[in-house]
Amino acid sequence: MNSLNDVWEEVKKLMSEQLTPTAMKTWFSECNAVAIDNDCFVISARGYKKDIIASRYASYVKAALSEIFSCDFDLLVISEDEVSDYLSDCSSEDNGNLPQMAGYTFDRFIVGPSNKYAHAAAMAVAENPGSVYNPLFIYGNSGLGKTHLLLSIGHVINERDPKAKIVYIKGDDFINDMVAALRNGTISDFRTKYRHADLFLVDDIQFISGKKQTQDEFFHTFNNIYEMNHQIVITSDRPPMEMNLLEDRLRTRFEGGLLADIAPPDPETRMAIIRNKAAQLGLMLSDDSVEYIASRITRNVRQLEGVIKRLTAYKEILNDVITIDSVKRAIDDIVRDGETLPTPQKIIQETARFFSLTEADLRGPSRSKNISFARQISMYLIRNLLNYPLENIGKEFDRNHSTVISSVKKIEKDMIDDPSVSATVRDISSNINSSN
Repeated sequence: MNSLNDVWEEVKKLMSEQLTPTAMKTWFSECNAVAIDNDCFVISARGYKKDIIASRYASYVKAALSEIFSCDFDLLVISEDEVSDYLSDCSSEDNGNLPQMAGYTFDRFIVGPSNKYAHAAAMAVAENPGSVYNPLFIYGNSGLGKTHLLLSIGHVINERDPKAKIVYIKGDDFINDMVAALRNGTISDFRTKYRHADLFLVDDIQFISGKKQTQDEFFHTFNNIYEMNHQIVITSDRPPMEMNLLEDRLRTRFEGGLLADIAPPDPETRMAIIRNKAAQLGLMLSDDSVEYIASRITRNVRQLEGVIKRLTAYKEILNDVITIDSVKRAIDDIVRDGETLPTPQKIIQETARFFSLTEADLRGPSRSKNISFARQISMYLIRNLLNYPLENIGKEFDRNHSTVISSVKKIEKDMIDDPSVSATVRDISSNINSSN
């Protein structure tokens, strides 16, 4: 979601799962999103609909916002005639990145041993942008809080200087924007949008790896922002040195700043996250429930939040009392949704099955072309799906560190050069997810 309207469309989509089509058409077809002001979502409605929405449907809107942003929002409904006055009275100018920053603040980030260093670095950058740790490169597995820290920096800087130009983009969106600009002949507008940012926030930079033209454009964008002493913050699922298809000139620039990793939270931090998230949603959990969730969901903060949101739904929609059985059911929902990670053995098994081979074939010494190719794909998938250390992957196949690196690099290159290889990897990934 890159705009206020995108957020509003997602809110309506979520509400349509709870309300009838008639209700949605009657009350929300002519509503528009106006602003996000701190933790308040503002919409406009025509005539008498304003009061009806505020009294009857506010809970649905707020529940949808909580689902999207994982934090609570107030709702303000104003009439269409009040929109101009409201916007003119706002103390800050509209910033296209405010939807992403809503709810992502440092005070809502639970600090533990696994993320203490990255949190401290992000706080330092927020206090002195462009002067310390530029760029700041935060890396770690999905769902551990990288985006939360990224946008917390944006929140602090926006609060301090509402006129600061903050640009937030995901790596794949940067690619799509550039391709669209080239196709439409608007590359000059594209460069103006990105190269003059006071704060450049880039999420999931790994997606530009191997894309030569995109890397060229990003290189010049990076240089332009850096030379103006403006702050750059980047997140990735791996450190720069492990992006095999990343150009050296970008890798050295990323490594020229501060690298900060985030690891899965320890048990105490997991329990603190559970209690904090439950409190935000008005949910009281027993110590036994908190400990059980923390013992079952160990690698991903987003999964912890997913369990809490499911428990909140049980309580509010089903009027259910939260027990250990409720907690187990919520965790089972996470498992059924395919959010748990596969094991290396599962990846090896599914890859072997796809190629009509055995697990022993992939782990064994054979260097036949078919078996070697399947083995390389297995190594690539274990690295990319699990972010396993290279040494650990080597042990799975009784190979050394350098063999794993070359195998992963080869598959990454083959996926770019040969669409059939990309299709093969996608098919095996789907098989792994569906069987996990």
